[in-house]
Amino acid sequence: MPTFINILYNLWPNGDERIKGLRDGIYASSEYVFKKYGIDSPLLIAHVMAQISHECGAGHDVIENLNYSAPRMMKVWPSRFPTIDSAIPYAHNPQKLANKVYNGRMGNKIGSDDGWNFRGRGGSQTTGRDGYERVKKQTGLDVVGNPDILITPEYFLDCAVSDFVNCGCLPFAKKDDIFNVTKKLNGGTIGLAERRVWLARWKKSLGVK
Repeated sequence: MPTFINILYNLWPNGDERIKGLRDGIYASSEYVFKKYGIDSPLLIAHVMAQISHECGAGHDVIENLNYSAPRMMKVWPSRFPTIDSAIPYAHNPQKLANKVYNGRMGNKIGSDDGWNFRGRGGSQTTGRDGYERVKKQTGLDVVGNPDILITPEYFLDCAVSDFVNCGCLPFAKKDDIFNVTKKLNGGTIGLAERRVWLARWKKSLGVK
């Protein structure tokens, strides 16, 4: 049976493209993190890693990219940008867009840079001040004061798995119910088909029938 690090390197071939040493950091912390959060079977590891693999693009998309065109914004946020004229001021201005669409919810303060500072980051794409506060409380890491802790190799897995557990995914992962795992983590079922593919890859690699 291949070891976890060999599987990770195989399934995330470009995993260090954005963050140098990311895969080694994930592996180095994996035994401690999985024990800490009760990820105690190949099935649970497969579910956790499938979600992380999808959310961060296997290490490629570790920070949310909000460099959108006006037409794209109208598709993603139709109620916020009902016309092209309403979207144009935010086109290709990620910081301004993040504050527009994220402030006033998820614990982000209106008239602040919270939307930008607490945009999606890390293995589970933690988003919003409330989400960062949950990770801080669970891990003891000050990801609110220093959001980039979420994308450091040493703490990447700890932060991501804390989100997985805090969102209520674990009971459904134990039942091998990817639909509800996804719904809990994502708030919907965006990317469910791709997540199923990732789960199948991780299960096969880990020997889960």
